[in-house]
Amino acid sequence: MCTPCKPLSCIMCGEKAVISSFQLPCSLRDRLFSLGMIPGTEICCLHKRKGGLAAYSVRGSVIALRLSDAMFIFVKNII
Repeated sequence: MCTPCKPLSCIMCGEKAVISSFQLPCSLRDRLFSLGMIPGTEICCLHKRKGGLAAYSVRGSVIALRLSDAMFIFVKNII
């Protein structure tokens, strides 16, 4: 059974997911790879702000992303 993917920007605070794929420009994708955000990595949303920013926990680090960028990072829910 295949778990559907959804944008990272759609996960709620406290929710965990696994990174599935990216639909970002190469430069931003490479930067996220260097920060440890690679497919198969668990990610947790820590906080969302009305201004369009969100904080995520990835591999023990906290990374802030614009929700407009997080829309192009696709994740699968952890079951």
